Amino acid sequence: MASPQASEGKSLPPELPLIMRYAARSDVGRVRSKNDDSAYAGRHLAVVADGMGGHAGGDVASASTVLDMIHLDHDSYPDGAETVLADEIQTANSLLSELVHVDPKLAGMGTTVTALLLEGRRLHFAHIGDSRAYRLRNGKFEQISVDHTFVQRLIDEGRLRPEEAETHPHKNVLMRVLGDVDASPELDLDELDVEPGERWLLCSDGLNYVQGAVVEQVVRETKDLAECADLLVELTLANGAPDNVTVVLLEIVEETSDNLSTAAVDVVPEAPALPKADPVKSAPGKDSASDAAAPVKETGANSPAAGRVTPAVTRPETTSDAGPSAATGPAPAGPGKPAGTTEPPTATDPHLGEHLSAEILREELASRPHELVGAAATAADTGSIPTIAGRSVARRAATVLTHKAEQDRQDPQLLVARKRRWLTPAIAAVLAIFVVAGLWLGYAWTQTRYYVGEFEQHVAIFNGISQSLGPFQLSKVEATTNIRMDSLPEFTQQVVRQTVPARDLADAQQIVKNLQEKGTTGLPVNCPTGTGKPTSSPTPTPSGPSPSNRPTSSPTSTAVPTCAVSP
Repeated sequence: MASPQASEGKSLPPELPLIMRYAARSDVGRVRSKNDDSAYAGRHLAVVADGMGGHAGGDVASASTVLDMIHLDHDSYPDGAETVLADEIQTANSLLSELVHVDPKLAGMGTTVTALLLEGRRLHFAHIGDSRAYRLRNGKFEQISVDHTFVQRLIDEGRLRPEEAETHPHKNVLMRVLGDVDASPELDLDELDVEPGERWLLCSDGLNYVQGAVVEQVVRETKDLAECADLLVELTLANGAPDNVTVVLLEIVEETSDNLSTAAVDVVPEAPALPKADPVKSAPGKDSASDAAAPVKETGANSPAAGRVTPAVTRPETTSDAGPSAATGPAPAGPGKPAGTTEPPTATDPHLGEHLSAEILREELASRPHELVGAAATAADTGSIPTIAGRSVARRAATVLTHKAEQDRQDPQLLVARKRRWLTPAIAAVLAIFVVAGLWLGYAWTQTRYYVGEFEQHVAIFNGISQSLGPFQLSKVEATTNIRMDSLPEFTQQVVRQTVPARDLADAQQIVKNLQEKGTTGLPVNCPTGTGKPTSSPTPTPSGPSPSNRPTSSPTSTAVPTCAVSP
């Protein structure tokens, strides 16, 4: 049956596109000396990364991964975004491996990643590690991600109760993570339906020090996203905050002219006394237009006295005439700074490449509303962008912004390094070929040799040599004769058992013929055989009494050794 609108000739209004409203906060905590967490939130992309590796480079791992993914924050995917997150995370993992290859001091660094990508009315989810993703929809608050930890595996196997996990000595042992350990990490991937009004919480494991019921209550009851994020961080600090803590609050809404700017705020004049090392500079993520118009306040746990990283400082969307100039300083410049104002020349700056990369990155970040917090914000603000040796800075920045493969454009330095890596295996392979060839030639030579020996109490002709190479015999029976060993003289038996070498098959057959006819091998030796031919001599004869004719006698036979041939 036709609908009333259709019957009246009216069409249903088109569905409005969905976007994310957001707020992000990150704090170093009360114990750690630096923040290894990074997070990004925009209209279509949200990422939380918790770096590990301590002093070795946990902050490098998380910042590099997040900064490598920010270019995904758009809704234009003509071929679909089903594999976009997975492909990008794999690329980020390869980047970490390259960083470790260039700087071995970073070996062992890694990072978790929990990311959401909004495409139309579908939400693409990717996860690895122990950061978490929670969803509040239709009154139901649930954890969508699964911790890739040792204790979670014990829980899944029924060997540990969930309430025992928080006190388990190995609760922080990760089973899956991005880093230089695994070239192809296993990700949890999913594609979810999304509804306007649902909320998401992405967080690092630092929030685990707040009870789950308290986290749920805060997300349910705190309507303002920025206030909700601040409250969760404050609760973590109140509980001791032994780890870094990062939270990203999201709300799915339909895009309208009222919220087109999503998180744009009025420009807050840049305060001269503000430390330039403030690590978090980004466009804020307010959840309403009225909230967006209010400047950011630093009170309570947000103040510098509280020992935490300052929440995102407001920054407007720069226009084409302000973007480049705004990115040259240590912090993004607002429109209040003259367009022609530039920093002092940096021609002699040893970190000119890093500054250039940071300038391009800041220009990209300023092109869309977003919040960037944690180590990634510090890297973008100070210019310490993780770079790969062998790639020019401009090409590294282009990779971050456009996500184009550059394997065919790598510099000679990297190519030479890769050739050197393959030099040792190549030499080993050539040596192995020579060894195998030598063994084969040696075996082939042995098969041209023959000898006569014993086989099952009979004389036999063997092909090969009377040797073995481990479990492999280098000879085989060529022919067995009907000459029994016990029919030969004892010395000849010993000679045959010790094998009699022959020049070829004909020579071996001649030796067998000699054994059959003469009982000897027919080969010359210098020793007697122990047998001889009997020779006769006169028998004793009586003689007369004449003293000159005494009787003589000799044995009836005398063994005369024969040394012409051997047995």
